[in-house]
Amino acid sequence: MAEQVIKLYVNGSVREISGDPRQLLVDVIRDDLDLRATHIGCLSGDCGACSVMVDGEVRKSCLSLAVSMEGADVRTLDGWVDETLLRLQTAFIAKNAFQCGFCTSGMLMAATDLLRRNPRPDVSEIRKAISGNLCRCTGYEPIIQAIQQAIQK
Repeated sequence: MAEQVIKLYVNGSVREISGDPRQLLVDVIRDDLDLRATHIGCLSGDCGACSVMVDGEVRKSCLSLAVSMEGADVRTLDGWVDETLLRLQTAFIAKNAFQCGFCTSGMLMAATDLLRRNPRPDVSEIRKAISGNLCRCTGYEPIIQAIQQAIQK
């Protein structure tokens, strides 16, 4: 298939890449744009490690074609500064809400999305918001505690 120029708006900058129109957004983010906070996990939308914000909503980038993101505002953790995200990052460090760190970017995306929609979620709402993200290390409790701590600040 012929290469196509894809113009993406990522982390506040317009980025143009030339590639296969069948490329997944996660591959473009990591390989073409060299943004490494977005991880490749399952490639089936189950683990959440590839989560990014697209037009203010969490989306799993392994399920989206990059070409379909033309004109959209794509945000990854690389170079993105946001007050809610900074509170969450600080709380994740304080509560040791990561071990291997593989799920952390997806968890932060899910938590940021939750707190934007609901600044005072209860524990069941937090659990539901992060349920699309798998963590094999923490048992989820430190992550939930970190999100609760971010709410209190």
